[in-house]
Amino acid sequence: MSPGVFLQYVAPHRLLSRLAYFAAHWRWAPWKNAFIGQILKRFDVNMDEAENPDAFSHPSFNAFFTRALKPGARIADPDPRAQVMPSDGRISQLGRIEDGRILQAKGQSFTAAELLGDASAAAAFEGGNFANIYLAPRDYHRVHMPWAGTLRETLHIPGRLFSVAPWAVRGIPRLFARNERLVCHFDTDIGPMAVVMVGAMLVSGVETVWSGIEIPKYASRPVRKDWRGKGIELARFAEMARFNYGSTVVVLWPHGAVELDPALGPEQSVKVGQRLGTTVGAAARS
Repeated sequence: MSPGVFLQYVAPHRLLSRLAYFAAHWRWAPWKNAFIGQILKRFDVNMDEAENPDAFSHPSFNAFFTRALKPGARIADPDPRAQVMPSDGRISQLGRIEDGRILQAKGQSFTAAELLGDASAAAAFEGGNFANIYLAPRDYHRVHMPWAGTLRETLHIPGRLFSVAPWAVRGIPRLFARNERLVCHFDTDIGPMAVVMVGAMLVSGVETVWSGIEIPKYASRPVRKDWRGKGIELARFAEMARFNYGSTVVVLWPHGAVELDPALGPEQSVKVGQRLGTTVGAAARS
């Protein structure tokens, strides 16, 4: 076990994340400007594409971090059959869900049932596809819909807050099934679709467009919410949520619904809206 991975096991995850929440929302200008300046310098953030390109005018670090982009800075693939990337970032893994298992890294995997916290829900994705996208601090941190859908249910699953950086993904078994996460189930015209927002060390919250803050600070048990009948319908490429710090998005599709773009592979940089795959289910045949 590497020293970095060992520290992940012994670090006070909750305390660090609570401190990160306070730091990210503190509006004292010298503090938030110093914090923003370090991120700009270290990660070469492109502010030219931001709706508000003046990084230091944001009232808090969190406002800077979850900034909106200029209209047209990201465009959905024009093919109406295209499943689109839900976020900027780097592909961690993508492929087929086989025997209920999802590839994490070479020699590492976890089950769809573990990730979703529900074996019956996971059964709907057997033989389907998944995509796992890692958002680094430099990336645009809003998450968009890969395909149009109606929200059916969310499930907040408490857990650890391991880093989701590539070195941690390679070294910590079943990381995405152990970290705190918000599972969003959608009904679509090609069957069920799950979008999972995975928390991580220093991630101070996940907000959705339908409910605001979705990951409570002190949850100790899973929290399931039924959204059926509420009419929460989101179009393909519509914003659905945002991370208050970098983390990971995992998307699951059922068998026979989507063909992933064969040009995509692990470690590839991607932008929200670009083609992730092609719809081959009912919608494509209609």
